[in-house]
Amino acid sequence: MKLAHQINLAFSIALVLLLSITAVVIHFVLLNHFVGTQKEDLRTIGAAMSATLTEESKYIGEIGTQLEALPVTIPSLSTAGVEAILSDETGKVLSTSSEMSSIAINYDAKSVTGQATELQNIWNGTDTRYITEVKATPIGTLTLLTPMSAVTAIEQALLKRLLIVFSAAGAFMFLFGLFITKKLIQPLMRLQQELCKVKERRFSDVKLIKAGGELGSVAQSVYDMADELNRFNHVQKQFFQNASHELKTPLMSISGYAEGIKDGVFEGENVVKGLDIIMSESSRLKKLVSEMTLLAKLDSEEDIFKPTEICLKDLLTETIERMNPLLMKKELTLHISHDHQDSLTIRADRDKLLQALLNVVSNATRYANQHIYIHVSVKEGRSLISVSDDGPGISDDLLPYLFHRFVKGKDGESGLGLAISRAIIERCGGQISAGNRRNGGAVISMGFPL
Repeated sequence: MKLAHQINLAFSIALVLLLSITAVVIHFVLLNHFVGTQKEDLRTIGAAMSATLTEESKYIGEIGTQLEALPVTIPSLSTAGVEAILSDETGKVLSTSSEMSSIAINYDAKSVTGQATELQNIWNGTDTRYITEVKATPIGTLTLLTPMSAVTAIEQALLKRLLIVFSAAGAFMFLFGLFITKKLIQPLMRLQQELCKVKERRFSDVKLIKAGGELGSVAQSVYDMADELNRFNHVQKQFFQNASHELKTPLMSISGYAEGIKDGVFEGENVVKGLDIIMSESSRLKKLVSEMTLLAKLDSEEDIFKPTEICLKDLLTETIERMNPLLMKKELTLHISHDHQDSLTIRADRDKLLQALLNVVSNATRYANQHIYIHVSVKEGRSLISVSDDGPGISDDLLPYLFHRFVKGKDGESGLGLAISRAIIERCGGQISAGNRRNGGAVISMGFPL
């Protein structure tokens, strides 16, 4: 069963149960209210009649055994459906307010016992056909009663009207529920269609479903996920294209010189030169494969990264020692400055982070004119390392993609060095960014949590 049908069915059952329980509760509440009101009216009428009988008993010495009517005439009794019975101590009916079909009045002594029994049932409240009020008077017992059927008829008439109102309200609520369900389910069904596009790897075709509340948040997350998957898919395709190109170039050189030497095309010194090129391209190919393998491991393997507490000062000292030969060869000067005298420590894999710093500084040596600057500072609870140079800087079209794989500048090598640095620094919980200095030259900043 579809979700929309399940929601509609559940809402319908809940609505029917609610209206049924409400109708039953209202039935008993109305009935108790009308019965209580009728009893209150009977008590008021009984008090008035009892007072009248008490007043008249002062002027009558003795009441005869046959009375044609009550000493009191209340015109409202018949219109209100109220009847009155006056009986003596033995239960014999002395007089009534009108001829009653439900209680036979017979002044014969033989029927006194039957009258007393029926009156006793009314007095005890066991006769559910009437609502009664019994009051003692100087003359005898005054019993006021009204048929229960009259109260029930009024209650049933009012309940029917309420049920009609409830039915109309229930129909409106059901239609309104269908409308709301459609509004809620429609974005969900559209979201399902967009997820099918993700399943079919059509990431670029996924559209943002506009909805409110949690459903809108889920729709936004699906859209962002599709965009990220589309970008990742594009990067992967580009990676394989660039990797095949980078691998193809040294392989073609190796293959060409190897075939030339084998076929005798190269002779004498050209053979030595060819062998040197083969060895150089083999080293380049080996380095490229190693970097690609390292990148793959950094993305997929957890045990390759072993963080420990390391001192930044010692790490920078080792970086400078490793870079000294290259700096001397290119006649570059390296400047190091610290904002804090205390040694800063961070948690990272020492060997991997050393490689990341070497890649960044090595990249600076390719473009620097005379000077390279390394500055260490602390800002907002993070240690910052910035490596800058006095070279031409980074072009605006290259800057957004500088840390992507196989993206390189004019004098770049494989285009994987900065990508490896970013992967290592992010595994350390840090961040890396690039920009240009105001005075010229590029600057690469690395931040680490303390």
